[in-house]
Amino acid sequence: MEQRILQSYRDQYRDRGYFVVPDLLDETEIQRFRDATDALIERSRKLTGSDEIFDLEPGHTSEQPRIRRIKAPHRVDPVFDEFMQHPALLSVLTAILGPDIRHQYVKLNSKAADGGVPLEWHQDWAFYPHTNDSVLAVGLMIDDVGPDNGPTLIIPGSHRPRRVLDHHRDGVFVGAIDPDRAGLDFDQAVPVTGSAGTIYVFDAFIVHGAARNTSPRMRRNCFYEFMASDAWPLEGIHGEDMKIVLGPIESRGVAGQAVVTPRLAEGPVRLPLPRPAGQRYGSIYEIQQAMPNRFFA
Repeated sequence: MEQRILQSYRDQYRDRGYFVVPDLLDETEIQRFRDATDALIERSRKLTGSDEIFDLEPGHTSEQPRIRRIKAPHRVDPVFDEFMQHPALLSVLTAILGPDIRHQYVKLNSKAADGGVPLEWHQDWAFYPHTNDSVLAVGLMIDDVGPDNGPTLIIPGSHRPRRVLDHHRDGVFVGAIDPDRAGLDFDQAVPVTGSAGTIYVFDAFIVHGAARNTSPRMRRNCFYEFMASDAWPLEGIHGEDMKIVLGPIESRGVAGQAVVTPRLAEGPVRLPLPRPAGQRYGSIYEIQQAMPNRFFA
């Protein structure tokens, strides 16, 4: 990718907190994601409740499957893992994060036609604070995304100054910002739209959410969390995630070298604890159910 284009993305990321890369994947490439996602949706038909892979919407049936999230799809189908090694993606990531990069988590959010659960306003940083703020997310549009089928809504510039807004209620982490107490102008939010194969990159501090899907078209976005290799989560790394950090880098879709010396930088931190009682797998949708005051009613 040309340096002038990468510099433009760096400028937008610094000033607005996000940028969009149109059509990073071509039609043949994105069709593989659609096929893989369709196969997973078919697999969900036999379920009557959420499990370690599928987070189901209320009203999900075998006749009309409704999925809120597919958890860690890169561990279920290789197409989601292979994307992390895509040369165009890595050129964008290294321009923002530097040469040493790892990934933390992958999830696929789905909004069924004529519905789809909204996502309340939040900052990703509130869910996973790190030792430094070289942390971002990449959204990959698997379907065409327009203003009517539940696009991600971003408040430009809300990543500055660095601050973690209150995502707690009555001392419990609810994963959402109370719209009446946030002091934010939600009218400034912009929808992130584009054709399938488009990606958007956004800072971990940017305030974002998503409304319901009011169209007859499905909307599926796959989200990847990336960070500089010297940014370590303050809740620690263990189990399968440790393999991501210390395992063979070339097999984990990251660039450069593994780093075992965290870079410590001053920044705002409030741990996402305690979690609401009674959660099984703790997706953001489950966590946000504990928020009584919602913007996207």
